[in-house]
Amino acid sequence: MTDIKNVLLAGVGGQGILLASEILSEVLMLAGFDVKKAEVHGMAQRGGSVVSHVRYGKKVLSPTISDGTADVLFGFELLETCRYLSLLKKGGQVIVNNVRISPPSVALGQQDYPENIPGYLRAAVDDTHIVNGMELAEQAGDIRTVNVVLIGALSLYLDIEKALWIQAIKAMVPERFLDINIRAFELGRESGITD
Repeated sequence: MTDIKNVLLAGVGGQGILLASEILSEVLMLAGFDVKKAEVHGMAQRGGSVVSHVRYGKKVLSPTISDGTADVLFGFELLETCRYLSLLKKGGQVIVNNVRISPPSVALGQQDYPENIPGYLRAAVDDTHIVNGMELAEQAGDIRTVNVVLIGALSLYLDIEKALWIQAIKAMVPERFLDINIRAFELGRESGITD
């Protein structure tokens, strides 16, 4: 079991989490790992909670990450990242997009969106990295590339050569969107970490 690594992707529908988990799974397979992936959709519409479990190693039997075993909590939205902190292992790492998307209870005025989530995450997990993904996606030329910007930031923390990440993106992204997604990946990799 010790050779198995776990990455939990968490966010909301419409953020491109499923494509990001496909790219991540592809790069891990290209790197020679056995990979298992499972997705959970809280709501089948844009704005609902979406989580993807990605496990890799020499031999992986189960696709789901148990509480306290995730090596990396890879968050696409701040509050959703907090929601899944219990899955992160002690000494694990948080890489999170610095964006707030109000859940329905906040949008309807039933609750307030918590203040200073980045500060809370940094206090809870020593190894926390905040990524300004939206700004970088705008720099890339299309806000919809934020998921690939975040993949670029994640690539800094996984010991897989850059060429394999590019190969995985080429395999998963339609050719007409390839140039802008490669640019987004490069921006995430070069300047995605703000702290």
